[in-house]
Amino acid sequence: MTDLILHHFEISPFAEKVRAILGFKRLAWRSVLVPVVMPKPDVVALTGGYRRTPVLQIGADIYCDTALMARVLEDRAPTPTLFPDDQPLAPLFSQWADATLFWIGSVFAAQPAGAATLFGNDMAAMKSFGADRAALTAGFGRPSLADATALLPLHLAALDAQLSRGGPFLFGAQPSIADFAAMHPLWMVRCAKVDAVLAPHAAIRAWLDRIAAFGHGTREEIDSTQAIAIAAAAMPRPAAGVPQGSGFENGQPVTVAASDYGTDAVAGMLVGLDAQESVIARDDPRAGRVHVHFPRHGYQLRKVKTA
Repeated sequence: MTDLILHHFEISPFAEKVRAILGFKRLAWRSVLVPVVMPKPDVVALTGGYRRTPVLQIGADIYCDTALMARVLEDRAPTPTLFPDDQPLAPLFSQWADATLFWIGSVFAAQPAGAATLFGNDMAAMKSFGADRAALTAGFGRPSLADATALLPLHLAALDAQLSRGGPFLFGAQPSIADFAAMHPLWMVRCAKVDAVLAPHAAIRAWLDRIAAFGHGTREEIDSTQAIAIAAAAMPRPAAGVPQGSGFENGQPVTVAASDYGTDAVAGMLVGLDAQESVIARDDPRAGRVHVHFPRHGYQLRKVKTA
């Protein structure tokens, strides 16, 4: 039985990014469907306050942010690789796609006609989602629909040209993390059925179909209560500790928060730190001792001042 557990909801584009990676790597995984909007008490029990979707759980280790999840899945199944040696810029490109392209694509997809499709014309669900995302992105300068409508065709033209000249994937013959990061905002455009904007771009449409053909791996449904019980019965994997000269100390009280949106801070004890991730140990009445993992990029690690 697989120990990979993905906490997600079906219309989450970032969750689709991870589902597609699981398919690419032909992995089995267990699915926990989480609420689309807050409150999410079972998610918070595992993460300590991080509320973005998805979250990857392996026993009592909880991984936040899809950039880090991709690294974890790469370690689990190195072949086929997400990080080909001949594509050194793919991780940096994926950072652009997960930020700039994501917001342009998601705002475009969430226009009134798209939102109605995504939520099955459920006006109450649409209103609840809008209020939840307004709170999630408070203070964050996401593009307006007018800006997204103007900018998306420009980005599509560049992606289509890249695929037409160098395909079948963005950086050549082999897919990489860049493809999965650029795919998911456009997957949302397709799901929302506002994909007329893709019509002039045959190379993009064929590329999206190639990624979809990887599937989602082998999926088994469980519920969040089972996932919390799995965490409570497990021990986190040993953390690497905190190196000297890093500006932090092993066992130090800290908080970690995203630096752009969804900036709810997670508090705990720092037990691991390197160039890729920080690891926070925390205790929950139901989940027990868990280690919550965050990437360094895009997150702020802060010391907690003690009296």
